[in-house]
Amino acid sequence: MASDMRSVRARTTALAALVVAAALVVGAVGLLVTLRASLVRSDDGLSRARVQDLASLVESGSLPVELRDTSDDGVGQVVDGSGHVVAASRSISGRGPISDWHPGGERMQVRTLHGVPDDSETETYRVWALEARGRDGPVTIYVGTSLESVSETITTLRTSLVIGVPVLLLVLVAVTWSVIGRALRPVDEMRSEVAAISHEDLSRRVEAPRDNDEVGRLAVTMNDMLGRLEAASLREREFVADASHELQSPLASLRAQLEVALTYPDHTEWAPLARELLAESAEMEALVRDLLFLSREDARQGDPRAHVDLDDIVLEEAERLRASTTLTIDTALVSAGPVLGRRSDLARLVRNLLENAVAHAVSTVTLRVDSDDGATRLVVGDDGPGVALADRSRVFERFGRGDSSRDRISGGSGLGLAIARKIAERHGGTLGIEVSSVGRGTEFVLRIPIRD
Repeated sequence: MASDMRSVRARTTALAALVVAAALVVGAVGLLVTLRASLVRSDDGLSRARVQDLASLVESGSLPVELRDTSDDGVGQVVDGSGHVVAASRSISGRGPISDWHPGGERMQVRTLHGVPDDSETETYRVWALEARGRDGPVTIYVGTSLESVSETITTLRTSLVIGVPVLLLVLVAVTWSVIGRALRPVDEMRSEVAAISHEDLSRRVEAPRDNDEVGRLAVTMNDMLGRLEAASLREREFVADASHELQSPLASLRAQLEVALTYPDHTEWAPLARELLAESAEMEALVRDLLFLSREDARQGDPRAHVDLDDIVLEEAERLRASTTLTIDTALVSAGPVLGRRSDLARLVRNLLENAVAHAVSTVTLRVDSDDGATRLVVGDDGPGVALADRSRVFERFGRGDSSRDRISGGSGLGLAIARKIAERHGGTLGIEVSSVGRGTEFVLRIPIRD
């Protein structure tokens, strides 16, 4: 129950109730004050008008003894200078002056008089007074209305509000609770569905409402997120399976050769065997190093970068490869190529591209570095068999190998180009395959934006 009271539904309903309650209370008080002021102002208008009428009658000498034009809740009286009542309304006929207050001057004044006789009772009146001069001398005119009717009206309205406001607030709370509950029900259902999804089955999706509202868009976003998680999990499982497969083959070969050598020790040439095993262990070491690099690269974020001359890296890697191959490595078209990045990662990218080109070239590997549309461009071309159009995206996948003759030539772990593209993307660039400008072989084109 306590958790329900801390829920969004309960908090929203409580907040709405507080806001509406405050608004209703302020509105009710304002209504009472406004209504009272309006009623008093209306009665004041009638009293002032009646005072003016009586003043005219006094001045003309036609003032009647009984004042008949006052309302049932009103009182009227005219008193001369000696304190005698000259004229009065029926409710106070035969009584003395209702007040000894003389306003003085020529302007009407108003006062609230308590204990004014009214038939057999006394009441509180709001009285307007004015001094007028008649034929027999000055007189004071009193005209007022009882505040009892105003109080009764205000009391009736106040009672209605005291009952009606809480009832209205309860109805509002019930409606708000119901509406918010219906609005949040799909969210709670999605929460339950997501809670039931585990890493063992990421193919499940939450049911998206038909309405294209905030809840519907939330469901779509959650399904997209689950799709990305499923794809990432699938890639991880495939990566582990491929890595296990790639490591199993060299380990099995090493084991088989060692078992044969131990079975026939007298017929084994240990020096050539050691060299062969050392070469295979070096290949396996390179594979493990590539796997570690990819795992670190997937988790890397916000690495520091510096200004690097890509052309220097290309020339250094080309010179390194010339010492180990008889192929021609042409660097005549290498010009300035400033980029912002990590030198070690860029060197690994260039090395992978060059080793891939050397592995497939027939006689020549051509390198070109230049600037193109605000980016530094590296083109690594070879005159080998080329990459089939259907395989141009597959060769960049981890452990990706196509079915073309080019792929059957190379062997390798299938991680070099995947690492190269990963580094390119980490530097905000792209790496792809384009049709060779010389009509044979393949050109890998790297573009990295030039940044100041």
